[in-house]
Amino acid sequence: MKITRLNQAPKVPFDLDGYILANHANVEIIHLHLKPGERIEKHTNPFDVIFYILEGKAMLESDLERILVMKDQSIVIEAGVNRGIENISVGDFKLLVIKLHHTKK
Repeated sequence: MKITRLNQAPKVPFDLDGYILANHANVEIIHLHLKPGERIEKHTNPFDVIFYILEGKAMLESDLERILVMKDQSIVIEAGVNRGIENISVGDFKLLVIKLHHTKK
């Protein structure tokens, strides 16, 4: 077994308060923390992503919709979907980002 504590996890390679909790085979799990008003601009990924909201509220926006997401929800985002997220809470917004890197058959 391998245990990774948040305060010992490696930082993500971009300018966000994010840490890589696990990177194994086809799955990567990242803990992200957005302060009030902080946002991640719209972008796409070549892999499916699952968000699990740990704390706070945010607006998740794609090219087709804008939805409120909050604590204890999970959201599946398919590869190629252009999306961004903004913390609309008065407090912190924390989520787990689970990246599913599928292998080609």
